[in-house]
Amino acid sequence: MSILGCAGCSKCCPNNNGNKAKKTNVGKAFKDNPNLKKIILAGNPNVGKSVIFGALTGVYAEVSNYPGTTVALTKASLNYAEIIDTPGAYSLGNFSEDERVTKEVIKEADVIVNVVSATSLERDLFLTAQLIDTGIPLIVVINQTDEAHTGGIDIDFKKMETELGVKIFPTVATKKQGVADVIEFLKAGHFNSSDKISPSVQKMFANREISRNEKIQELLRFECSERQSKECEQLHNERINFVNSILKKTVKFNTPKKRIINGLEHFFFHPVTGFITTIFVLYLLFEIVGVWISGNVVDYVYGGLEEKFCPALKTFVETYIKNDLVNEIIAGEFGVFTMALSIIIGVLLPLLTAFYIFMSILEDSGYLPRMSVFCDEMLKKIGLNGRAVIPIILGLGCTTMGTITTRILPTNKERMITVALLGIAVPCAAQQGIIVVLLASIGGLKVWLFYLLILFSMMAVVGTFLSKLSKEKTSDLFISLPPLRVPNFLNIIKKTFSRMVSFLKEATGFFVLSSIIISIMNYFGWLKAIERLLEPVVVNMLHLPAEFSNVFIMGLIRRDLASAGLFEMANVSNMSSLQIFVSAVVITLFVPCIAMLIMVFKERGIKEGVILWLSAFCIAIGTGAVLTRVCGIFF
Repeated sequence: MSILGCAGCSKCCPNNNGNKAKKTNVGKAFKDNPNLKKIILAGNPNVGKSVIFGALTGVYAEVSNYPGTTVALTKASLNYAEIIDTPGAYSLGNFSEDERVTKEVIKEADVIVNVVSATSLERDLFLTAQLIDTGIPLIVVINQTDEAHTGGIDIDFKKMETELGVKIFPTVATKKQGVADVIEFLKAGHFNSSDKISPSVQKMFANREISRNEKIQELLRFECSERQSKECEQLHNERINFVNSILKKTVKFNTPKKRIINGLEHFFFHPVTGFITTIFVLYLLFEIVGVWISGNVVDYVYGGLEEKFCPALKTFVETYIKNDLVNEIIAGEFGVFTMALSIIIGVLLPLLTAFYIFMSILEDSGYLPRMSVFCDEMLKKIGLNGRAVIPIILGLGCTTMGTITTRILPTNKERMITVALLGIAVPCAAQQGIIVVLLASIGGLKVWLFYLLILFSMMAVVGTFLSKLSKEKTSDLFISLPPLRVPNFLNIIKKTFSRMVSFLKEATGFFVLSSIIISIMNYFGWLKAIERLLEPVVVNMLHLPAEFSNVFIMGLIRRDLASAGLFEMANVSNMSSLQIFVSAVVITLFVPCIAMLIMVFKERGIKEGVILWLSAFCIAIGTGAVLTRVCGIFF
C-alpha cells in the first residue's frame, strides 16, 4: 500500500449571469457554438476542480458521459465561452479511462484552466508541466490555499507565476475567494502560452513546420506510449526537476498550526480505533436511517398516506371510474398511487435523503478515502485492494453506478470480483433503507448486525472463491488522500438534492411502469399462476407466504422495488419476524436488477452476466433455505 506523495505521474501512480449549464453529449459539445472559446478544466483528483467549475458557472454539476465511455464530464454554455470539467487525472497518459478522456478533450481546448491544490504542489504541478509542453494557452488556479496556510505552507504566488510562465490565481473555491478574478480574466480573453517548455519537447519539434494541432496530437501520442524508452525517461525526469526547482524557489514550509482535526489522522489509521470508527459509522447509519427517520418521518408520511390518502383515493376511483382494470391500476393493491407513488413519497424520499446526506458528509470530510486505506489489508484477503471500497460504497447508493465505477480498478481480476460482490451482496440505498426499517421493527440493532454479518460472510466467501479462481495478482493500493476538513453544509445540500433529483427521474418511471404491469397481472390472475409455479421454492424451501413470489417478480425489475413490495407485504400480512428476516436476506442476495445486469453485460460480457445472474439466484435461495431452518432460535 502506498499513499501518493510523489509527482503523481502515471509512471509512479496508477456567479450565474444568465448562463445555463445543461446535460450534453460532450463529444458534440465543441460543435454547439464554434465561435465560443473552449475552456477546459483539468487537474488531479481531490483538488476541488468541480467546486471551481460550479463557482465559475454558477451551477451545480450536471453531467453526461463522454461518447463510447461511462466517464462523466460536465459542460456549461456561457455567454463568453464553453467550459468543460474533465475527470481528475494525474497525467496525460493512457493508463486509465479518466486519463484517456481528459487527453481527448484537451486536444480541442482554446485555453486550459489547470486546478491544483496548494497542499500537494509537488504532485499536482507534474500535470501542469505536461500541459505547458502542449503549448496550449494555460492559467493555473491554486486552490485550497486556506488549508495550505493552516498546514504551514507559505507560497510566493508572484514568483511562482514568473517561474511557470503562466497566470496564477490563488483561490478558496468552497468560499468563492479569488474566483471572481478568474472569471474576469477568462472573460477578458488575454491568454498566453508558457515559454517554459521542457528541453526534450523543444528538441522534438525543433526546425519542424507543423501546426499547433499536429504538435499536440504527436506530443500526446508520445505521452501515452509505454514509458520505457530513454526519451520518455528523460522527459519524465526533466519535469520532476522542473517542478522541484520551482518549489525550492517559491514555497516555504513553516510549523503547521495545531488543529484537533490533524490528530484524527492517526486515530483513523490505527488498527483498533480505525475499526471502532468504522463500526460507529455503521451504527450511526442505522440509528439515523433505521430508527430516527423510519420511526418518525416514514411512519408519519407513509402512515398518513396509508390511513387517509389511499382509502379516500380508492373511494373516489370506485365512485367515478367504472372500469375495474383501471381501478386496479390506479388504486388497487399494487396501484400506481396506492403502492408505487406512496412508497416513493412516503418511504424512499425521506430514507434516501437521510442516506445521501450521511454519505455526502463522509465524502466531503475526506473520510471515505481513509476508509479505503484502512480496509486495504482486509480486502486483500479476497483479492482486492482498498480502492475497491469506492465502487462498493457507491454501490450502496446504486449498484449500477458501483459497477460503472469498477473501471477505476487496475486489474481484470479486481473488476470481476467487485462486480460479483455488487451483484450478490451489496444492497443499493433505496433497498437498504427499507430493509433497515423492516429489521428495526423486528429486533433492532442486533438483528441488523446479524444481517450485516451474513452479507459480509457472503462477500468473503464469494471474493475468496473468485480470487482463488483467478491467477492474476492483486495490485497494490495507490491513492491520493485529501486533507480532513469540516464538510461544507451548502455543498452537502446541493449534492444531496442533485442525487435525489437524479434518483427520482430514474426510479419513478420504473416504479409506475412496474406497478401497472403487476396490477394487470394481478387483475387477470397471472400472479396467482406464478405463485403456484414458484410455490415449491417460496413455500417449501423458504417457508415464506406464496405471495412472496410477487416480490421476486419486482426484484427482476429493480431491487428497491422488491424491497418496497416486501415492505408493503409485511404491513398487510401476518409475516413472522423470522419470515421478514429471511425475506430481507433473500431479496438482498437476489439477482441484479435490469439496469445493473445491462451494465454488467456491457462491462463484463454476456457470459459473465448470465453466470452472475444464475449464481445470485442460487445463492439467495440456498441461503434463505438454510436461515429459515436454523435461525428460528433467534426469533
